[in-house]
Amino acid sequence: MDCDEPGTGGTSATIGRFIRYQQHDTKLCVVDPENSVFHDYFKTGDANITGDCGSKIEGIGRPRVEPSFIPGVVDEMRTIPDAASIATIHWLEKTLGRKVGASTGTNLYGVLQLASEMKKRGETGSIVTLLCDSGERYLDTYYNHEWINNNIGDLRPYLDKLETFEATGELA
Repeated sequence: MDCDEPGTGGTSATIGRFIRYQQHDTKLCVVDPENSVFHDYFKTGDANITGDCGSKIEGIGRPRVEPSFIPGVVDEMRTIPDAASIATIHWLEKTLGRKVGASTGTNLYGVLQLASEMKKRGETGSIVTLLCDSGERYLDTYYNHEWINNNIGDLRPYLDKLETFEATGELA
């Protein structure tokens, strides 16, 4: 299973086309942040869907469908709450000692969901994702508690879920 976020749709489209062309026995799950229209487009097929605003997750989460997104090569999509994405980057920093950007948090939260679900079903396999960017340029936003409180909200419920995952492998 490969987990990616749509951004403009180009990366997920390229990965999905490659998987299909090479006839790999794998699936593509694409995660989408709040206030993005890609997941709605995937579900409805309506390329004219627009949103009121884009996501607060920089680099992904568009308010309109980009032509580079090809839903036919995607097996599954999930919407990840912004608070889950930001909580995940803080959890990852604590775990790895490295700051990452919020789109990485979106990807990784989706990966952890998939891993938890696979574990519950007794399945084994590999999940691949990308660490999209360094978090150093987000010190005034995603790593600033005042900005988070004003723009994202309470991270605690997702931090609790991530701590549970770390202890049990279950994303409660």
